[in-house]
Amino acid sequence: MRKVFNAIVLATCFALSISCCSAFAADTVKIGMLVPLTGFAAADGYSAHESVKIALNKVNATGGVLGKKVELVYYDDAADPKQSVMLAHKLIDQDKVVAFVSGTYSLPTRAVAPIFNDSEIPFVSAYALHPDITKGDYTFRNGFLGTVEGQGAAYVADKLVKAKKIALIICDNDFGTTLGQGFYLYLKSHPGVKIVSQQRYPSSEKDFKPYLSKMKATNPDAVFFSGYYFQVAPAMRQAKEMGMKVQFIGEEGLDSVKTAEIAGAAGEGLIIVTNLNRDDKRKVVQEFLATYRKTVKMEPDMVGASAYDGFMLLIDAIKRAKTTDGPAVMKALANTKNYDGLTGQIHGFTKEGEVVKPIQVQILKKGVFHYYGIISDPKIITPDK
Repeated sequence: MRKVFNAIVLATCFALSISCCSAFAADTVKIGMLVPLTGFAAADGYSAHESVKIALNKVNATGGVLGKKVELVYYDDAADPKQSVMLAHKLIDQDKVVAFVSGTYSLPTRAVAPIFNDSEIPFVSAYALHPDITKGDYTFRNGFLGTVEGQGAAYVADKLVKAKKIALIICDNDFGTTLGQGFYLYLKSHPGVKIVSQQRYPSSEKDFKPYLSKMKATNPDAVFFSGYYFQVAPAMRQAKEMGMKVQFIGEEGLDSVKTAEIAGAAGEGLIIVTNLNRDDKRKVVQEFLATYRKTVKMEPDMVGASAYDGFMLLIDAIKRAKTTDGPAVMKALANTKNYDGLTGQIHGFTKEGEVVKPIQVQILKKGVFHYYGIISDPKIITPDK
């Protein structure tokens, strides 16, 4: 009889413990995040994480969402798809997140997007630009589709720099390939610009002098050099050492404090298409910039601002949906209109989940990016997949 009694007590305690754990879990709204805090992309990961922490503190300081505090559950994926897949399952199965913001690169983001989509968990990619990321109904992108950004870079070369002869040096990966596709897409309808040299380099490349020498022989007015700060910044230094004077045009991969740090004087005058205008006078932007500089002790970048927006877009959708139910939040996110984001006035998302907003053009002056222009042409900023 005592054994039966003990079994009943144990069963009751177990049931109560599950109930208490469930109640405790329900006390917060959990949003997941994968971010590269180690490895080659650690600088970007650090910025994305710190920026989302600023967003999290702002949300919780103003009452959270649905009457609950928001909890950020994040893991370091080192920008490695194998790690990201394992951690995505952990966020879903163990942590029970209700939404997810990807603060990592295209390869790991592509790998996990179908996992969250199949689990009906709303997903926002902060800045990864590969087209496959937004294939599912629950997947959205706050950063630009690669082909959109590539067209923006071509617009800068054509309309702002007034270049007639352009060289292309493109990183041979997902990132570079989609940017290059966009560049060529723009030129199809603007035949006045001529490509005089085109080269591809492996993502592991360190010595760019052979590429630069080949480009120099064609005497271009400008070069669109796609890649990350740890690739293009050294290339600009090498170009200066070779006595080259050509207008470098880049993209969001160069939107980092590391670009000026690595390139030094060779980076002066670099023009990039990106997701953040540091000179934007709107309150939401200037408050973020001030907070970031105060708390992180460094200059903010596109990666951080994009991750901040990605997190806040999810919060906004949950508030409008008045629930954390995945399908309802997904519909609210899809119906986003004229959202006042750090990275510009977000007009909304296409039916494929691609963001529609102006492209920011920045120029590097004395080690800091500043306003150079803005691209609002609907033909360029509206993704066509």
